[in-house]
Amino acid sequence: MTAMPTFTLSIGSKAYSSWSLRGWLMCKIAGIDFAEDFHHMDAPDWHAWVRAKSPHAKVPLLRHATSQGDVLVWESLAIAEYLNELCPRAQMWPAESAARAQARAISNEMHAGFAALRTHMWMTLLTQRPGKGRTPESLADIARIVALWRDTRAKFGAGGPYLFGDRFTIADAMYAPVVIRFWAWQPELPDDARAYCAAVWNHPFVAEWRAAAVREKPVARYEALAD
Repeated sequence: MTAMPTFTLSIGSKAYSSWSLRGWLMCKIAGIDFAEDFHHMDAPDWHAWVRAKSPHAKVPLLRHATSQGDVLVWESLAIAEYLNELCPRAQMWPAESAARAQARAISNEMHAGFAALRTHMWMTLLTQRPGKGRTPESLADIARIVALWRDTRAKFGAGGPYLFGDRFTIADAMYAPVVIRFWAWQPELPDDARAYCAAVWNHPFVAEWRAAAVREKPVARYEALAD
């Protein structure tokens, strides 16, 4: 009999849930065997389902079944740090201390900031809206993100297409939903940002997520807002 995974990740829609994507990518980078506990965000019982699962009534939520009982970890960066401690061989953060500090800084800036981009250019893998969502505030967020990517790549990105070279790290996972936003809303980007977006878009983990997302039922409230 095959053993059940000791990790379970509760997530929402793959087409729209940027934080679900981040948590899922953390699990993939860590290399753990985990079960997906998926519930569609347009389901009538969505709010009841997520309240019953998560201490803060949001996804993602990682449940780790241990001999001492279940460990619950919510918030994508907390999931990343928990798995980084459990799976040091996965090298989820850059190995060098200055690079690791930069990775943590830009990941936390993504976690706490860019509210205008989130509001006006939400993540969707089902619809493209070129030219829309370009408020002054969202464009300022995009300019800051491009500057972060450029600075990080210049300092630490030699040897590969990702922010810290040839390894897809927690920092890349934090910005993967931004790459999807840029695909959907198609803001004007410089060539170096487009090259980074292409690398993330085509990463095997992101491609796996995208393939599942396009098979989902659209969420009406997001599609209506996008018109």
